Amino acid sequence: MPQCGFSSRTAEALKQCGKEFAYVNVLMDPEIFQDLPKFANWPTFPQLYINGELVGGCDITIELFESGELKK
Repeated sequence: MPQCGFSSRTAEALKQCGKEFAYVNVLMDPEIFQDLPKFANWPTFPQLYINGELVGGCDITIELFESGELKK
């Protein structure tokens, strides 16, 4: 599981929805850590992608979870 609290909350929301997911530990890869925010135009981690599209970070994921949208 992710070490970051925000990433852990995001992963937990996905697990509670019964969704399969993969994650990348960006702390172990400085190149990804540096370049992904530029690529995604999203400055923080985690970054949740569904079907190749950026959904958002922890706060957005939790909002989607609480509204039931994440289960769809």
